[in-house]
Amino acid sequence: MERRYAKAKELCLDLLYDIFGGFLQAIGLHCFIDSIDIAPGGATGLAILINRFTDLPLGTLTFLINIPLLLASYIWLGKSRTIKTMKTVVILTVILDCIVTPYVPVYRGDKMVSCLAGAVLVGASLAVVFMRGSTTGGGDIAAKLLQKFRPHMQTGTAVMATDLVIIGASMLVFRNIESGLYALINMVVSTYVIDVILYGTNKSTMVTVMSSETKEIGDRLMEQLERGCTFLKSRGGYSDREGETLICVVDRKQFFRAKKIIYSIDPNAFVIVSEAKEVYGEGFLDSDWEV
Repeated sequence: MERRYAKAKELCLDLLYDIFGGFLQAIGLHCFIDSIDIAPGGATGLAILINRFTDLPLGTLTFLINIPLLLASYIWLGKSRTIKTMKTVVILTVILDCIVTPYVPVYRGDKMVSCLAGAVLVGASLAVVFMRGSTTGGGDIAAKLLQKFRPHMQTGTAVMATDLVIIGASMLVFRNIESGLYALINMVVSTYVIDVILYGTNKSTMVTVMSSETKEIGDRLMEQLERGCTFLKSRGGYSDREGETLICVVDRKQFFRAKKIIYSIDPNAFVIVSEAKEVYGEGFLDSDWEV
């Protein structure tokens, strides 16, 4: 009984997120992006291009483009996520063609404002959908299929490759280099919005320190920055000597002070700095997972 209730709850949440994300994307596409002749990648970008040669609505075209991609996804990428994506695509199509397009007016103002507003709305919609483990199909599926046959290709590279092909085609269809440039701006802003919503703006920095003075460095970091440190036993591959490696995660604004502390103690310290998109625990973010 509890399992059925949990499944029903998850399904309701999926639908709510899909509907909310669908409205955001439909408004972004219909009111801002489609009206300024840009095709910012993905199935929707391709649908905008085909729409210029047919009378078919944007949502229906997006759905039709997704059908072969969804079939390929079902065969090669798996059943569960494909079904989730299909549900999202159907909801988006209905919202775009039956609710937003007939009743919501199109923005006719400045082109750059339209480009940025559309990017923010579409980026937010994608982030909302991603939160529930789904996608809007199109470029995401194409990228995963590319990776299936080109395993060495990174996800970001695969997505960018599919998007750039469509953006390049948009310049030919609209006979305007400006359309491609606006599409690139739209894509970059949309990606940034997705990252901000999914990962937050409070990014942290992970500092890995190899030094003979790790104990003193760790004590000073904990005392002055109030950040915990972890010490790992390590062996130098070149020197073949035992030692300790220190790991400390600090707020991005604290990194300059952390670096100053490290090199004031050991000017020869070997330091690796990497960005940590999400850090959960005391002093950082609270976990949002239900146990």
